[in-house]
Amino acid sequence: MAGKFFDEWVVGERIEHEIRRTVTETDNLLFSTMTHNPQPLHLDVEAAKASGYGQILVNSTFTFALLVGLSVGDTTLGTLVANLGFDKVVTPKPVFIGDTLRAVSEVKELRASKSRADAGIVTWVHEMWNQRDEVVCRCERSALIQRRG
Repeated sequence: MAGKFFDEWVVGERIEHEIRRTVTETDNLLFSTMTHNPQPLHLDVEAAKASGYGQILVNSTFTFALLVGLSVGDTTLGTLVANLGFDKVVTPKPVFIGDTLRAVSEVKELRASKSRADAGIVTWVHEMWNQRDEVVCRCERSALIQRRG
């Protein structure tokens, strides 16, 4: 399913995104270095072993970015005008190398755009779950979406 137009969304609609992703050491290393994040918990095996986690902790901003990315194909692909904001981002459980993650999205709110008659605003609650059925990331995303032409 490609992204939907504003007119096609319904409050409460829930999507379990089909694409899953197993996080690799390379994902974490590249993301951390590309974003200039030198946190030893993400990059130093010995420091991570000595922490309360006992192993490398995946960069939480990677987890957040992956959550949004996994949702795009089913929500905004081809219909997005602009992302307007990401709110209430939380990471209640850690992600470790080798965890397999899946995303779920639910429409929280729909409202007409006051400035653009050809678009409306959709707010989703996105959640990322690991293979242990624990929520590892949650956020709200508001986006300006095209109306069906």
